[in-house]
Amino acid sequence: MSSLPISHNNCDLEPIHIPGKIQPHGFLIIVDHNGLLQFISDNAKVFASKNNDTFLLGKSIADIENIFVINLPAGYFSALILNSKSENFDDINPVKIKLDEHDMHVILSASSNYYLLEFEPMVSTQYASINKRLSSAIPQMLAEKNLIKLLENTATEVRNIIGYDRVMIYRFEKSGHGEVIAEVKNDDLEPFLGLHYPATDIPKQARDLYKISLTRLINDVDAIAADLITYKNLATQLDLSFSQLRAVSPIHIQYLKNMGVASSFSVSILYNDELWGLIACHNYTPKFIDFELREVAKLVGQVLSAAITFRQEEADQQQSHGFHINFDKLSKYLQGDNSIEDALTKRLENIMQVVNASGAVLCFENKLVTLGNTPTDAEIHNLIKWLSEENKHGHFYSSSLPAEYPAGEVFKNVGAGILSITLSKELNEYVIWFKPEILHEIIWAGNPTKTLTVSGNNVLTLAPRLSFAAWAEQVSGTSESWTIDEIKSALRLKDEILSTLHVKASATRLLNERLKQAYEELDTFSFTVSHDLKTPITAIKAYSQLLELESDIASDSKMILQRIGNRADKMNLMINAVLEYSRISRHPFQYNYINTEIIIKEIIEDLSHVFNACNVKIKIGETPALQGDPVMLWQVFHNLIGNAVKYSQNSNSPLVQIEGKISGTQVLYTIKDNGIGIAENDLDNIFLLFSRMENVKDIEGTGIGLAIVKKIMQKHNARIWAESELGKGSTFFLTFNRK
Repeated sequence: MSSLPISHNNCDLEPIHIPGKIQPHGFLIIVDHNGLLQFISDNAKVFASKNNDTFLLGKSIADIENIFVINLPAGYFSALILNSKSENFDDINPVKIKLDEHDMHVILSASSNYYLLEFEPMVSTQYASINKRLSSAIPQMLAEKNLIKLLENTATEVRNIIGYDRVMIYRFEKSGHGEVIAEVKNDDLEPFLGLHYPATDIPKQARDLYKISLTRLINDVDAIAADLITYKNLATQLDLSFSQLRAVSPIHIQYLKNMGVASSFSVSILYNDELWGLIACHNYTPKFIDFELREVAKLVGQVLSAAITFRQEEADQQQSHGFHINFDKLSKYLQGDNSIEDALTKRLENIMQVVNASGAVLCFENKLVTLGNTPTDAEIHNLIKWLSEENKHGHFYSSSLPAEYPAGEVFKNVGAGILSITLSKELNEYVIWFKPEILHEIIWAGNPTKTLTVSGNNVLTLAPRLSFAAWAEQVSGTSESWTIDEIKSALRLKDEILSTLHVKASATRLLNERLKQAYEELDTFSFTVSHDLKTPITAIKAYSQLLELESDIASDSKMILQRIGNRADKMNLMINAVLEYSRISRHPFQYNYINTEIIIKEIIEDLSHVFNACNVKIKIGETPALQGDPVMLWQVFHNLIGNAVKYSQNSNSPLVQIEGKISGTQVLYTIKDNGIGIAENDLDNIFLLFSRMENVKDIEGTGIGLAIVKKIMQKHNARIWAESELGKGSTFFLTFNRK
């Protein structure tokens, strides 16, 4: 049985950088930092007739140079290695030598505590003509604006350089799988263009090697790898990551054989130091490319990498610039508007313009505001609940939401991808952007699932695919990916919104403090002025009455004096009302149990004498008890019942109805009459100081009673509102909290 669970990720565990072998088209010697030979490939004798490989172990590089090199000064490699101040030999590679009259390249590299000297045949003689052609081809490559055309031209140039049967441009997706997006080939070969290959075909550790070793040649898939010879007490786990001759994974060799490929060559394409893709080359007979030719192909790959980087950065800059412009406008709106909601959603530049999205929602202050194409409100609320429970960070993004949030399957047509920022997790306040599902078909080069085989010792192992016939897969539930610029733009917006909320909260606190101080000063002022006015008004009333007693005062003058006295009485009444209104703020407040039925009956008895309205029928329903200030609540019911009687006493069959009901944690009282009513456009003003409607001018009143009622209700954390219709009466509603 296998000691490891079998999965397609097992390929990632294969130690391809330490194979302990090399490809046999060249040979390898390895020396330590003292210049002593510690490793040698067992095929070295094939290339140097004087070589006795085992005998050479432990010898100085200076002692063995004459065995391998016949046309360089003595001590040449010793000087290069021992005097080297860096481990980068790019400037001197390759060193050209003759070995047994054969032209050879020596490629130097470093690996941990060792230096590698790789000996390969030198076969090319047309470097000058190739370089001349490239000198004109490269500027044309860089000038090409169309990406696909650029890739096709690159593939053509590489094929002209190395002469392979097929040259492809292979791009990696974020998931690790790849697609052939450009191809040039022999006419008799079936096309691979558009085919996808699973990530396991080029596992992670292979992709990592492609980032540090930019070319990779497999000369002949049928060649028998040469072993490295070393002392028995030396570790054999030698890192050959930078080796040109490094042996090939047996799984990959079988993979190429299954494809019918005899030789392969690749050049890495990098973007921001990450592997963007490969120039992947296949030949259907063994084919060796010497080091200089491989370096020319690598140069083409580097030019392509630079061109892709430039184009991508240019596109990213344009997108980022657009996001920045819209963000700056939103920032100004946030600073200038009193409403966060209006600033983010009501203008032409809104939250939709800071990313590329097809829909967006602002969930703020218990309200949803949607823009563009979005899920339903119920679906959004459920999504927010999931984000609040599952997302531990201040933002979340996915281009395949149904895979992470199964309930998202029902709205994947508008929201297969989401990007969210959290404004307040406790208050469930979010901004969420949506991208729709993109249905597409992936054509794989064969079924992407690798097969399991059982080796002779009954160990399960992974084997590469045997068939590469096109295999179609329908992909759903995914959207276009969110770019780094989109995520950054969303996070900038989050910071700006939170900063604005902080500033507005601070401004509101300051304003509340100023209002509190102003109200206190106004109460003091109104109390003082009202109190001081009572004395001169009382004097005016007294003087007018004294003048009326004079016998020689004409009747017209007496009438004027009476009017002065009446006006003084009315002014005194209004001053008392203002004093009462200002006294509410200073009145000590204490909750007490109140028998509402007793209060209401006492008020009705008093009012029957005040208004002499025996014709008014008053109907009392349930009167549940309340908790509050007895004096203040007496004023509330006295004002409202008094108004109901006063404004309905002249109606036909005047009726006032008073009733209370308990509803959950609240008590609701209604006081209803069938009197003169209130116009609809006046309902918003009835609780303002000195506010009197047009239809009550002939009825006595100060216009301050309902303002007092409103203030008392607010002090009790209670609510009051009215519904009315002219000529049909009014209903006042009062809700009190139950303690």
